[in-house]
Amino acid sequence: MPWNQNYAALNGSLLLTALVVAIPIFFLFWALAVKRMKGHVAGLLTLALTIVISVLVYRMPITAALSASALGMLTGLFPIGWIILTAVFLFNLTVESGQFEVIKSSISSLSPDRRIQALLIAFSFSAFMEGVAGQGAPVAVAAAMLIGLGFPPLTAAVICLVANTPPVPFGPVGVPTIMMSTVTGIPATTMARAVGIDMAIMALIIPFFMVVVMVGFQKAKEVLPAALVAGVSYAAASLVLSTWFGPELPAITASVVSLVCLVGFIKIWQPKTIWTFENDAADATANATAHTAGQVFKAWSPFLILMVVMGIWGTPAFKAYAEKTHHWFLAVPKWPGLDGIVFKAAPIVAKPAAYAASYKWQYLTAPGTAMFLSALLSMVVLKISPAIGARVFAKTFMQLRFALITLASVIGLGFLANYSGMSFTLGLAMAVLTGMAFPIFSPIIGLIGVFLTGSVTSSAALFGKLQQVTAIQLGLNPVLTTSANLFGGVMGKLISPQSIAVACAAVGLVGKETDIFRKTLKYSMILLGMVIVIVLLQAFVIPWILPTAPAVS
Repeated sequence: MPWNQNYAALNGSLLLTALVVAIPIFFLFWALAVKRMKGHVAGLLTLALTIVISVLVYRMPITAALSASALGMLTGLFPIGWIILTAVFLFNLTVESGQFEVIKSSISSLSPDRRIQALLIAFSFSAFMEGVAGQGAPVAVAAAMLIGLGFPPLTAAVICLVANTPPVPFGPVGVPTIMMSTVTGIPATTMARAVGIDMAIMALIIPFFMVVVMVGFQKAKEVLPAALVAGVSYAAASLVLSTWFGPELPAITASVVSLVCLVGFIKIWQPKTIWTFENDAADATANATAHTAGQVFKAWSPFLILMVVMGIWGTPAFKAYAEKTHHWFLAVPKWPGLDGIVFKAAPIVAKPAAYAASYKWQYLTAPGTAMFLSALLSMVVLKISPAIGARVFAKTFMQLRFALITLASVIGLGFLANYSGMSFTLGLAMAVLTGMAFPIFSPIIGLIGVFLTGSVTSSAALFGKLQQVTAIQLGLNPVLTTSANLFGGVMGKLISPQSIAVACAAVGLVGKETDIFRKTLKYSMILLGMVIVIVLLQAFVIPWILPTAPAVS
């Protein structure tokens, strides 16, 4: 039986309805920030609460509410969770083989200057880790490397949190940007172009900003040339890749370009004075292990394989071969219990229109499958037996099982919010309350989402549709507000309890989370202010800089 969405279901009041249906968001904030529940428990409870509110407030058929939740959870696992699982699997293989130690040593032995080491590891290498693994690995691994080189734990944790910002919307393998595309219907290539512009701007700022955080402005000026090389090379490569190739490769490839350019630069340039910590030994690199070019190449080979495979996977010819010629995909054209049942209403549409519900997993051309194939090829190169590979895969699944449950529940919540009308109610209410000042709030909403969940991906799932609907009601470009959600969300990584907990665990400062939060909060707010200025310029001064997309999917 058809069911029409009603965005002002409570006494015909849009604002009252918005206040009540926002209860799950407030509950999620309370569960994570106040009660400190585990993410998967909070996610599942919030999803259950949202189902209850959808049925009681909107009178949504319970079968439709459950069906929408199931569709979202399945989408969260395949293709999104599949990408994360295979990305971390590839990384774990390099650790299992011992090659990751070669990678770390090859980077850490390049310069005795601590500022240069921070640029190499906290910025360029951390960006690479974000591109291939995400899930806290960039901050954890980079901070641990800096500790091993003799950095004070607190300094290592803070600068790694600050530095790990430009690659986040594109890591691992573009997942946050792909998620925003999934929940809004805006093409992933369009989202990647918009986010690529934002992240290129941030990449120009972050390397020098990170060094300022570390040593102050005057000392940071001494390594400005190196910071510019790291940032400009990353920004240029990321912008080109996000503009022409989509969201999967910018973080991976741009970070490698940044590393190579920075290494080449410091081979011919060093700061006039070598800056070290007060308690450093005379030679900070004395204990570094030397490796041959062949050893370094072998250690990096899994990620070089990944770039080649992902490049092939992204070509239209390969996608056409897999999908149109051989039909290698899993599709449910009409999702049971949902398709043909939910109808959108005015003012979202001019007249009632069916809200289509379908599922399609392009399993062969999916980025996660490319990651998995890269992992298998890497096993051959690294001489890892199938038995060991299977053990590492099982270990990776166990490592990520709760994260996958959290991801599925949050995306299930996002889909339910869309099909119940909750996203539309909140979007319409935001349009009324904020008016044309909404571009100021878009990145703030993204930051709040990441603060709550610890994930830019989850923030996109929670608030992507709200950002889109509000923009449409105000006559703004929805690509502006959805990309601003990702842009602002990146700054939330600095203060997210989850990110800070990972950093503390990596550097041995468990119990000192408050100390790090107090430091990163200031930097997060400074960067958020920059983001808001950029978003306002994009909204009202240079709107042509961003691509446009269809209004509502």
